[in-house]
Amino acid sequence: MRGVRRVVLLCVPALWTLVSCGIPATGVVEAGGPAHGLVPVLRVYLVENGSLVAVPRRPAGAVDAESAVMNLLEGPTETERAKRLTTLLPPLTAAPTSAPKPLVSVPPTAGPSAGSAAEAAASAAVAVNARNGVVSIHLRYVGEELSDLATAQLICTAAEAQRTTDTGAGLGAEAVTVKVTNARGLSVEGSDERCPED
Repeated sequence: MRGVRRVVLLCVPALWTLVSCGIPATGVVEAGGPAHGLVPVLRVYLVENGSLVAVPRRPAGAVDAESAVMNLLEGPTETERAKRLTTLLPPLTAAPTSAPKPLVSVPPTAGPSAGSAAEAAASAAVAVNARNGVVSIHLRYVGEELSDLATAQLICTAAEAQRTTDTGAGLGAEAVTVKVTNARGLSVEGSDERCPED
């Protein structure tokens, strides 16, 4: 007990020296909000007066070719429609004309199962794969041939997103090739070399 008392007596002067060194006591210092990462920006290509226009959007998740194509197929937002932007692509809710398998009809019900069913139906209608520098888009719900401008919407949107993914992975900045195939197996291939910047 005597040794403990001696240690305490020796520590008190040392603590007093530290406290009296002239540094004022402060509370918590507010320095702004919490740190945030960069918010990804996705560019989809819509149509204005017969020309392609790059439109920025803030996606809920990561930016990749698949999420970009699905975002594009949702069509213009209300704000974009007010700016007279449109799309020439058939919406995912459209009934397929000659697809091998019919698109599942999802009733509008509340709850997480409705969203999951809708996402499952969308992924069954559209497949997007990026492999060896080529993005393949298979539109299983589209039986008719797409117009050149509608195909360009898909090519530019997918290529832009793939370029963002490749840049983030430290890959080169070569042109991105996109292959679009409909339900009948008709394919069109193109690259992002002619896509408008803004």
